[in-house]
Amino acid sequence: MWQCDTLVGPYLRLGGKPARVFLICFIDDASRVITHGQFHANDNTANLIDCFQNAIFKRGVPRAMYVDNGSNYASMELARACTRIGTVLIHTPVRDGAAKGKIERFFKTLRDNFLIRDLSAINSLAELNTAFHDWVENHYHLNRHSILDMRPIDRFGMDLQRIQWLQPSIYNREIFFAETKRKVAADNTFRHRNTRYEPPAYLAGSAITIRFDRADPNQPPIVYQDNQRLGEATALDLIANDRKPNLFIER
Repeated sequence: MWQCDTLVGPYLRLGGKPARVFLICFIDDASRVITHGQFHANDNTANLIDCFQNAIFKRGVPRAMYVDNGSNYASMELARACTRIGTVLIHTPVRDGAAKGKIERFFKTLRDNFLIRDLSAINSLAELNTAFHDWVENHYHLNRHSILDMRPIDRFGMDLQRIQWLQPSIYNREIFFAETKRKVAADNTFRHRNTRYEPPAYLAGSAITIRFDRADPNQPPIVYQDNQRLGEATALDLIANDRKPNLFIER
């Protein structure tokens, strides 16, 4: 089981102006290993999903994940991603901050050992995350944990045979995409993000499900129907789409 939470971090000078940053972090309940953590300029669902994706690619698929009731953690997008990979999503009781004691304890260690540093020389999120990842891998993971009485990375290694990994697939990123439904119009097009698209097959009048990368508006949506992946949609070609398709084959 993993626990996950967001820490309100320090101010950094980003783009010449001071801005608050946020750490989204996942911790393995048994070993206290940080499966992934990353500072972001915004505490939103897209950044949460990005961190969740990185954590799974790095440390495997958790059987369960324990989160609070904040809007990001209660989002349909996170719930669907967990369902697709077989992870049980558990929310803490309302107003019970102590329920996520392990991630909160890590945040205290982070404040006492990392955030007390002089960060004035750091001018970008990339620099901050590089310093954070170096501290996690080369300090936190390698120091003896007072409760475990061993190093977190060694405790994590005791369960390597039990870790489940995603099956290799070029479509694994789509597990973490947002999802919505669309009705394909009579001209075999549908609208998404103010753009008209054509599905990868003739589906005029059909109901479809599309998955899309919330963080990348240039990524074309992926078309699914009856839980089957049909392929990537393409932006409408008005010239090719000005006539009905020829459904008859000359003999």
